[in-house]
Amino acid sequence: MTGQVLRDTAGGAHMDDNAGIRINVGGFKKRLQSDTLSRFPETRLARLLQCQSKESILELCDDYDDAEKEFYFDRNPALFPYVLNFYNTGRLHVMAELCIFSFSQEIEYWGINEFFIDSCCSSAYHCRKMDQDREDWEDRSDEGSTTSSFDELLEFYNDATKFDKQLFGSARRRIWLMLDNPGYSVASRIISILSILVVLGSIATMCMNSMSEFSLLDSNGEPTEDPRFETVEHFGIGWFTLELVARFVVAPDLLHFFDHPLNVIDLVSILPFYLTLLINLVVESTPALANLGRVAQVLRLMRIFRILKLARHSTGLRSLGATLRNSYKEVGLLLLYLAVGVSFFSVMAYTVEKEDSEDLSTIPACWWWATVSMTTVGYGDVVPVSIAGKLTASACILAGILVVVLPITLIFNKFSLFYKRQKQLEIAMRSCDFDDGIKEVPSVSLRNYYAHKVKSLMASLSNMSRSSPSEQSLNESLQ
Repeated sequence: MTGQVLRDTAGGAHMDDNAGIRINVGGFKKRLQSDTLSRFPETRLARLLQCQSKESILELCDDYDDAEKEFYFDRNPALFPYVLNFYNTGRLHVMAELCIFSFSQEIEYWGINEFFIDSCCSSAYHCRKMDQDREDWEDRSDEGSTTSSFDELLEFYNDATKFDKQLFGSARRRIWLMLDNPGYSVASRIISILSILVVLGSIATMCMNSMSEFSLLDSNGEPTEDPRFETVEHFGIGWFTLELVARFVVAPDLLHFFDHPLNVIDLVSILPFYLTLLINLVVESTPALANLGRVAQVLRLMRIFRILKLARHSTGLRSLGATLRNSYKEVGLLLLYLAVGVSFFSVMAYTVEKEDSEDLSTIPACWWWATVSMTTVGYGDVVPVSIAGKLTASACILAGILVVVLPITLIFNKFSLFYKRQKQLEIAMRSCDFDDGIKEVPSVSLRNYYAHKVKSLMASLSNMSRSSPSEQSLNESLQ
């Protein structure tokens, strides 16, 4: 019987243009004429006129009253007058006091496209919507920063709690904090400053040792190292070794000690020295293996990796490492853009310069020129000489600027995010006090942490609800 009444109602709407439907939007009741709704057949209310059963009606509205023949929608009644005005005038108007996000969701629910917004409101609407999208992106960035910082802080406290069940746990934890947290106390700052000076001194002596003014010759006329530089080198190695051994001894988890990248850097910074000593001993005992001396020379050059030890004392270097580790897609995109540009412009340069310039007579030679030009380095060792070649070079340089700038912006945004997160993490760690044991986690806004989680969930549900009208239209078209 209900289906028959609905069919009669729907049929009357088709036969009589003056027939209408009664709707109830959150308590706001209105009777709408079917001819007014039929002007916009893709909208939700117009699609109600095509329904032939209660099931199809309930797919478009929240409830239907058989007795009153009234369609109920659980929507914001304050925004529905804008929808009514659209059906009457064919245009949408957006008031300044409206929330753009809510208004956009509302018109999307009713099946009204944004291009119906009148010209007087369109510019302001889209500008405000872009601002909202930018704020959403910043919120997502803050969410990632807050979540990651909170997780890392919990990991830090998890490591700190492991000392409670270990021998001399309190003393070991104090030394661990002093070595791994440079700003934790006055002693940790002194150790950090001394470590930085030793690193810089080691790098400086390596550089000075390569200068002819500081080179010495032995009795056989062979170059030998200055004893003063050897003293600085041995002191540096001793300091670095002491640091690494001390960190290893007081580490909360010895098995996972080298899972931390900074600890691996500490090992790499001293490993070449001990390998060089071992190779020299082997060469002295076995003259037939004299060629191993060349390996020792290569290992000596690896001392430059000690500069990476500064990352333990620099927030910027740690943020840079985290950025590169998490920006492999952007870096890959940059390399792809450069590869395409280099391939294209190298062929162009070869085509126009192969008869005028010997330096650009082959495509592989043009690869070098295109790489230098696109990265705006411009060595000047290879240059085009013809007018067409110079025009090609100009286009290559301009394209290189655009190709490099686009991915770099994305990488810079990630660097800002990781730098902000690292600063927050350092502040939280430096505020820790373990003198009386671990009683509570330091001040972290759990409310913000879970609020971001809930916001992500609501955003996901909102995206699902946005896709439902399109899915319904697709199902209807298939049927």
